[in-house]
Amino acid sequence: FANSGLRTLVLAQKVVPQEYYKDWHRRSSEARFLTGEERENKENELCQELECDLEILGATAIEDKLQDFVPETIQRLREAGIRVWMLTGDKLETAKQIAVYCNLIQEEE
Repeated sequence: FANSGLRTLVLAQKVVPQEYYKDWHRRSSEARFLTGEERENKENELCQELECDLEILGATAIEDKLQDFVPETIQRLREAGIRVWMLTGDKLETAKQIAVYCNLIQEEE
């Protein structure tokens, strides 16, 4: 869906035994006291540990439409010699599709 410029949401679940969760939560709380890369690595490790073996319940994809005249406005700014940058927290595939839709880049770039 991201390759089509759609926003996606997947709903999933898993049963987590109470003792396992208590241990995981304790380790997660301890990770908050770490700093920098060590903290980031530990948090990623803990998330990956918990976010596996999930039962997918459903998925949605919605179009996140551009506001009116965005492509035309960007084109006019570029024609005026103004540099236009795109900052986003989107995944690369989604960001590329949005950039194509708003005439920031060409399809083959």
